[in-house]
Amino acid sequence: MTKPLTIGKHTARFPVIQGGMGVRVSAGRLAGAVARSGGIGLVAAAGMALNSSHYDGKNYFTADPLALKDEIAKAYAMAPNGIVGTNCMVAVTNFDEMVRASCEGGAKVIVCGAGLPMNLPGLTTDYPDVALVPIVSSVKAAELIARKWKKSYDRLPDAVVVEDPDTAGGHLGEKLEKIGDGTYDQYATVRGVKAYFREEWNLDIPIIAAGGIWDRQDLLHALEQGADGVQMASRFVCTEECDASDAFKEAYLNCRQEDIGLIMSPAGLPGRAIKANIDKVRQRDVDLDVRCPSGCLKKCAYKTDQERFCIVHALDRAQRGDVETGLVFCGTNAWKANRITTVQAIFDELFELAKSEAAPQAVNH
Repeated sequence: MTKPLTIGKHTARFPVIQGGMGVRVSAGRLAGAVARSGGIGLVAAAGMALNSSHYDGKNYFTADPLALKDEIAKAYAMAPNGIVGTNCMVAVTNFDEMVRASCEGGAKVIVCGAGLPMNLPGLTTDYPDVALVPIVSSVKAAELIARKWKKSYDRLPDAVVVEDPDTAGGHLGEKLEKIGDGTYDQYATVRGVKAYFREEWNLDIPIIAAGGIWDRQDLLHALEQGADGVQMASRFVCTEECDASDAFKEAYLNCRQEDIGLIMSPAGLPGRAIKANIDKVRQRDVDLDVRCPSGCLKKCAYKTDQERFCIVHALDRAQRGDVETGLVFCGTNAWKANRITTVQAIFDELFELAKSEAAPQAVNH
C-alpha cells in the first residue's frame, strides 16, 4: 500500500507530483487532471506569456504572470479541491515575479529547479501556507539551500525533489561531462538528503525521486529505496489532457531510445531532448536572423552572442505542433510511450485502482 503524500499543509491522496514541463506542455489542463486524480499537478511557469491572450508580441513580462494565473485558475476549475502548484525556473529573468504570481493565483506548492532558489522564502512571506520545494541533484545543494533559508528567513523546505540527471528530461542540474558517467546514485542521494534534514534539523520532510519514473514498478522501487513519493513528467505527455499539441505527443510515440540525448541549452545547462532535429532548431534562428525576442533568461548564450538558439520560442513552437524546428524536451523513457491514454488511466495503473476500487463490471476495462 502506498501512503498519501503530505507536503507542508497539503496532503495528496497519492505520492505523485506531475513534473513541470515548459513551455505550456504542463499547463492548466494537465495540472488540473493530475490534481483531480489525487496527485499534485504543476503548471510550468516558464514562457507562459507565449501563446496567451495577454501577449501582443512585445509585452512578454507583463503577459507572463497574467497567463500563469489563467492556467492555475483553469486547473482549479477541473479540480476545485485538488492540489495545484507551479514549477518556477530559477534561471528565468522574472523568477521573483512568477513566484509571486503563483502565490496570488492560488498555487499550494511551488517547486523550483534550474538553479538554487535561495530567495524563495522571502518572496512568499505573505503566503505562509504555500509549500516550498526545491529541486536538487546532490546533498550539498540541499545543504546550501537549507542553511540559507534558515539563516535569512527562519524557514526550511517543505519537501525536496531529488532529480536524477542521468534520466530526467529538460534542464538538468549537473555538468554535462558528469551525466551518464555511472557515478550518480539517485537513491543514495535521496537517502542522504533525508538523513541530512533529520540529523541537522530534526526534520522529517518528504524526499521525492524524479527522473526515469515510468510505471508502477518504478514507483514501488523508488518507495522501497527510501523516497516518499515520485515526480513524473514524460509519462503524462501522451495523455488526452496534456496541453501539448498532437504533433508533440506523436514525437514521443514515434521516437526511439537512441533518438533521446543531451543538448546544451543557451541557459548554460545541459538538457535532455529528442535531438534528431537540433540542427534545424538552430538553423531556423540563423536563417531568420532572430535576435533575443523576450529576454526570458537571466543568462543566455543566445541573448549575448547568438549561440545555439532561442530556447523559449523553440519550446513554444514544439508545443504548438512545429516539431521540425521546435525543441521537444523529454526524459530517457519517452520512447516507452506507445499510445494516447488519460491521466486517470495512468493513476489506475500506478496504484492498481481498477482492481481495488472499481465495480466488478469495470475491472477489465
